[in-house]
Amino acid sequence: MASIFSRIIAGEIPCYKIAENENFIAFLDVNPLAKGHTLVVPKVEIDYIFDLNDQILSDILIFSKQISQAIEKSIACERIGLTVIGLEVPHAHIHLIPITTESDMNFRNPRLKFSAEEMVEIADNIIQNL
Repeated sequence: MASIFSRIIAGEIPCYKIAENENFIAFLDVNPLAKGHTLVVPKVEIDYIFDLNDQILSDILIFSKQISQAIEKSIACERIGLTVIGLEVPHAHIHLIPITTESDMNFRNPRLKFSAEEMVEIADNIIQNL
C-alpha cells in the first residue's frame, strides 16, 4: 500500500506545495508545530532515511537548504530546525520547522491549526522567496 506521501506525490491527495523537482517534493505540514512547518519528501518510497542511496540522501539536504532559506525569509524565526523522526509515516522525510527556542521542536507540543486560506497564504509567501 502506498504511503500517504506517495499518494500526495501522485496527486491523489492535495497538499500545500512549496517546491518540487524530479526527486523531491516540499509541502506544508497540515498539522504543524509552527507556521511554515514544511516536509521535504523524496519521491522514491523508502521507509528509513538512512536506507536512501548516498546521492538521494545528499541531494535531499541540498534541496532542504533551498526550502529552509525561503522559509526563513517568510516566517519570523531565529532559524529553521531540521529533524528526521521517521516513525509517523513509513516514507523517509525531513521536517523543516521555524524555531525561536529549542522547545519549538518538541513534537509533544500542541499542533497549530490554520484555515485553508491561511495555508495557501503561508505557502505562497514561501514560494515567493524561493
